[in-house]
Amino acid sequence: MLPMPTKFKLVAGSSEGSTLLNAFDGALLEAGAGNLNLVRVSSILPPGAVYDENLFIPPGNLVPTAYGAIDCDEPGTVISAAVGVGIPDDNSFGVIMEVSGRFSKNAAEERVKKMVMEAFQMRQKTLAEIKVKSAEHKVNKVGAAFAGVLLWY
Repeated sequence: MLPMPTKFKLVAGSSEGSTLLNAFDGALLEAGAGNLNLVRVSSILPPGAVYDENLFIPPGNLVPTAYGAIDCDEPGTVISAAVGVGIPDDNSFGVIMEVSGRFSKNAAEERVKKMVMEAFQMRQKTLAEIKVKSAEHKVNKVGAAFAGVLLWY
């Protein structure tokens, strides 16, 4: 059995690069997650997980992460990624939602908030708080945007 994360942090970044992968790597670096091995997970915040804005994770670790990302090589295109964390009013599990696409940061934030609210309604849970983090990028040549929720122990 894997240990259950007890902490979380929201991160986001965007970047240009010479290739799509380099742009994605740059977005990860700007977000503060570029030296971690992200293990993509689905969207449940563990029960009792505590938000830690100053969370430090040593480089090279395998980090459970729910994230949205987009890359693009069409100059002038605006791309964005956002994550939202729904925190329940009790000490039970929460919900993480992520979105990315060819729209503004504001549009991404509004979409992800609505997704979190719907997820709570579907589970018949009471929502106490929503935390959101996002990144927007206007592509020069090759760009990427990333937003994620890092889960840690």
